[in-house]
Amino acid sequence: MLAGVCSAQKVPTQELIQMARSRTAGLEQALRDTLGSDNIQKGTAAAGEMGEFVWAVASEKGPSLQINDEAPIPAFKSGSIWVVQSRLRTGAAYKYTWIADGKPIGGANNLPAFGPDSYAKPGVPQGKLTGPIEVPSKIYPDVKANVWFYVPAQWDSVTPLAVQIWGDGQNFTGPRPAQWRVLETLDNLTAQKRIPLMVNIFVQPGTGPERNQRSIEYDVVSDAYAHRLLDEILPVVAKTVRMRTDGYSRAIQGLSSGGIMAFNAAFDKPNEFSRVLSWIGSYTALQRSAAHPEGGGEYPTMVRRETKRNIRVWLQDGSADLDNAAGNWPAANIGMANALKFKGYDYHFSFGVGEHNNAHGATELPEALTWLWRDYDPAKTSQEFLQDPAEKDQPAWRVVQLNRK
Repeated sequence: MLAGVCSAQKVPTQELIQMARSRTAGLEQALRDTLGSDNIQKGTAAAGEMGEFVWAVASEKGPSLQINDEAPIPAFKSGSIWVVQSRLRTGAAYKYTWIADGKPIGGANNLPAFGPDSYAKPGVPQGKLTGPIEVPSKIYPDVKANVWFYVPAQWDSVTPLAVQIWGDGQNFTGPRPAQWRVLETLDNLTAQKRIPLMVNIFVQPGTGPERNQRSIEYDVVSDAYAHRLLDEILPVVAKTVRMRTDGYSRAIQGLSSGGIMAFNAAFDKPNEFSRVLSWIGSYTALQRSAAHPEGGGEYPTMVRRETKRNIRVWLQDGSADLDNAAGNWPAANIGMANALKFKGYDYHFSFGVGEHNNAHGATELPEALTWLWRDYDPAKTSQEFLQDPAEKDQPAWRVVQLNRK
């Protein structure tokens, strides 16, 4: 669901956009019925599909809509409200601000613009989702977690599949179309042969006696959670699905604390996990220990100083991400990107304007997975991941002061 959009839309999004494009009579009521009068009053009403969007706001004076830092777009009036209809580049998330009389009167961040590969397409086979399966743990006593696995429709039930693990997996297994469109993306990329046939394993953080079990599993810099996956989660899925066991054929994904979890697993065990997708990763001091007094905040220095691991890493973060006692998320992710670049890793850094939110990562998922699995050869069990020569010629990532005079 897009920011500010009610779950019970009265008018389909494409029809609403067409009404705005042609300024059809009845547009105001359709917008109120669909986006909600409260959201229109607050300036958080927006709806979009395939890159086409419509926004609405209540204002006494004629406002303009600014997308990120672009030139403001003048609104047109429909009844008693103001409307903008425009197109956004897909595969990204956006901040928008309504401006009237030189002052902001509303807006929001993390507006996702999904591209065509994030939507279900006619004729594309859908994979099969199994779960939830409750998996107890001995590594974390008295803890259990729900697990789902998704196999492609093209699988012959015999050939061992590549493996992709998702932290916070409960977020991606809901009814279609799910909010972040992960299953739709997997189906499309599989049909296009942009990713190999693989089993996607969605793992929910454990529940147990500790209230912060997710942080204990994800943020602690150790090999404990990697062993949870390797020794307790994967064997359960292996009872049903034949899987590849080489690290070359395994990817791991996470968001926020799950982002550092994914990187930690690969950095610690590159022979088990060689491909990392990290959204809004928490490379900060959320969990400290005697071995790592600053927790995940030590990772940029560790990457620079320790032996280079043979892994491939996609990082994503936003300039409006968190800043608290544990650290500054944008600075930490920029530090990680520069460390990976300095050490010669095969990495990609995607940096937008978003907050601590899935939207940007989800919209660029088709690109990210294609990049992560590019040149995969099922006949191989290993590959040396080399930094793109073009990346070597690029300057290090830097921060430019934009939010202060």
